[in-house]
Amino acid sequence: MIVRPAVADDGAGIYGVEEDVFSVPWSRENIDRDLANTDVTRYFVLVDENGTIEGYAGLWRVVDEGQVTNIALRKQVRGKGYGELLVRVMIENAFDDGATVIYLEVRVSNTVAINLYRKLGFEVLSVRKKYYSEPQEDAYVMECRKDKYHWAVH
Repeated sequence: MIVRPAVADDGAGIYGVEEDVFSVPWSRENIDRDLANTDVTRYFVLVDENGTIEGYAGLWRVVDEGQVTNIALRKQVRGKGYGELLVRVMIENAFDDGATVIYLEVRVSNTVAINLYRKLGFEVLSVRKKYYSEPQEDAYVMECRKDKYHWAVH
């Protein structure tokens, strides 16, 4: 498995992961629009030896802030450290590119993701009530400041 920056041709593979993972996937049109908006959007894909996209992570960066859009891995590659690799590549790229803080939302029930984010230096800021649908659920808003990210060169 490798992690690499996404390119415009990765839209179908990213959408395939969306359909496999989320009850309400982003549309293919939204994904393609994000991939084309290279001034703001940074996507990274986890690719197997056959070139199949097994996961992806996306981030919007404006000035010195990053906002994680989505992080998703197909079930068959979970629990093997690929999620952490994917998130770290995305975060480190954003910090190298000038971001000083990164925000994200995560389902309050997603303890695996929350534990990973905490490991990487994210802290809970607040709760967004009924942020998610199907099923309806609250979200934690989390932030990671560059100076609290343990692996960044400061």
